[in-house]
Amino acid sequence: MTGRYERLDPAAVRATVDRLHARIAARFPERNLRHVAAELAGLVRDVGEQEARTRRHEHAARVASLTAVVLVVAATVFALTMAVRDAIAAATSLRAFEWLPVLESAINDTVFAGIAVWFLLAVPGRLQRAATLRRLHRLRSLAHVIDMHQLTKDPERLRPSFRATAESVDVDLDADGLAAYLDYCTELLSLVAKAAALCAEESTDPVVLDTVSTVENVTGGMSTKIWQKIATLDLPAVRRSGTSPH
Repeated sequence: MTGRYERLDPAAVRATVDRLHARIAARFPERNLRHVAAELAGLVRDVGEQEARTRRHEHAARVASLTAVVLVVAATVFALTMAVRDAIAAATSLRAFEWLPVLESAINDTVFAGIAVWFLLAVPGRLQRAATLRRLHRLRSLAHVIDMHQLTKDPERLRPSFRATAESVDVDLDADGLAAYLDYCTELLSLVAKAAALCAEESTDPVVLDTVSTVENVTGGMSTKIWQKIATLDLPAVRRSGTSPH
């Protein structure tokens, strides 16, 4: 029996994303970051719905695959049976070396049937893998979008000694607002990683699990860079507790 704390709850992840979206919209109603949060909320909802659809499609593909396997095996057995029957019927007129083509044909038919069976049995898993990888690709792309939103939020520009150039990007946030903005970005990245983990909750496919690990590593590295920015802000509370205003 699986414990309730041994698995991610999709409903809880969705609720957390929705709450974060509401928090960002309340503090930064004019910022595009709230649209990114809304996109993540939609992706998390899609993960649960698409997982259910994928399981239904996989079941249908598995039934079709097993049906095709039965037909291939039946056709192979029938062909081998007919070949053996004809060979036995002509056994009195065949010399020993004339049996070689019969044996060669039987071996070839068996090998090709085995390859066909292996391919057909692998089809459902390949379809499920492809669907999951598509969702993971969307989440990885969203992580890079989040990173783009924080890229120009440089705390160094709040220092009195900072000298702007004609190409400098204006940071229209004070230290508290910038800390909150950057912290929201880290929360979004963390939830992207949780959504990726949801995609592989039922999977043991090594390719899928490796891709999930890649998404987690990417989001973790981005979050580390953002916290380095937060640590440079002139906010004693941030440096002491590692949190920012919400």
